[in-house]
Amino acid sequence: MYSAETSPPEVHMSVASLLSIHGDRLNHNLNTLAEIGKLAKGGVRRISFSQEDQLARQLVKNWMEEAGMTTCVDTAGNLIGRYKGKRNLPALATGSHIDSVPSAGRYDGTLGVLAGIEVVRALKYNQIVLDHPVEVIVFTDEESSMIGGKAIAGTLNPDPEYYRRKDGMSIQECLQRVGGNWDAIDTSRRSREDMAAFVELHVEQGGVLESQQAEIGVVQGIVSMNRYNLTVTGSPNHAGTTPMDMRQDALVAASQIVLTVNQFANHLADGIVATVGALNVWPNATNIVPGRVELTLDIRDLSTQNVMALVERLKSQIEAIAQQNQTLIEMEPALNAMPTLSSPNIMKAIAQVSNQLNLRYVELPSRAGHDAQEVGRVTDMGMIFVPSRGGISHSEDEYTPPEQCTQGADVLLNTLIQLDTEYS
Repeated sequence: MYSAETSPPEVHMSVASLLSIHGDRLNHNLNTLAEIGKLAKGGVRRISFSQEDQLARQLVKNWMEEAGMTTCVDTAGNLIGRYKGKRNLPALATGSHIDSVPSAGRYDGTLGVLAGIEVVRALKYNQIVLDHPVEVIVFTDEESSMIGGKAIAGTLNPDPEYYRRKDGMSIQECLQRVGGNWDAIDTSRRSREDMAAFVELHVEQGGVLESQQAEIGVVQGIVSMNRYNLTVTGSPNHAGTTPMDMRQDALVAASQIVLTVNQFANHLADGIVATVGALNVWPNATNIVPGRVELTLDIRDLSTQNVMALVERLKSQIEAIAQQNQTLIEMEPALNAMPTLSSPNIMKAIAQVSNQLNLRYVELPSRAGHDAQEVGRVTDMGMIFVPSRGGISHSEDEYTPPEQCTQGADVLLNTLIQLDTEYS
């Protein structure tokens, strides 16, 4: 096995040979990037389009160019580094995002970007040029609008007001800050003709790998995200003077919905998850029978059929709950993001490479959204997970050990090498 820390071989290497990335540099750069937007307890706040985001993008751009890539920013603000290939073929792409939630760790998204740069460094150091070009993409605003991935997939909402920030800033101004251009954003759209496949390395953001003592997750696909807003309307009344059998208690009905959602999700199909995450109770007073409750429902699964089966069963039960409690219950869709399945070829390559590197892997779905979910709508997609200690993510306590970051990057490197042969 050759390492980026050793001298390149005197003879040409077979692209089938196993390579390693420079693990110390990868983890050093993870820590260096985390200094931009660093919080007091060691976490990161790097909101997309902020000054911190712009500084981080510039640093990553410099690292891309040092690694031997040419760089550009497309009209969606995606920063793209490109390492040339031997032939005029569609690119093998990787990458992720470097923007964060308000109080984040240093691995979510960032690992996938910096590992991609180390992949190119290892290829260049070992004097290997693949048949395909290799692209490393920093996607724009993954943690909020996913506008970078949606632009590449051609799934953007055409109304710019849809992407206006909570602080009132327009998407036109936001994109201008990072070199994008809303008026020409359609030109960022990609296809199989220029992107042969996309493989994203990411921390798991869950505890499955750790619980199963696996080093690598071979992602089966990214689940659908189906959200509904429910409103239960009863009748507010005096809590002391209204007999129990004369109440139209909206909160009692809402509570029955919560329990029903949990029961159905537990028994319908393995893997499906359903969550009532927010409730607003009105008038929310100690001595008043609740007259109105608004609640949210989030359902996720790789199978659209399973999701629809749960929704239909829930609607039927809601009618019974409404009748029992003399309430009106309305259920309106709020989001319907279709699932994206991983390419079987890419899954197989990740598994084979993991075996060759003596890394234990398991197959699992991604229950969080990723840039790969959008890119996978226009080309073959795969994802590699590495463990998140304690299953913690979107938190300052997020942690993946350095050796596991390195292992994930090694799997990414050798997977792309294998795919170079398969897609030629």
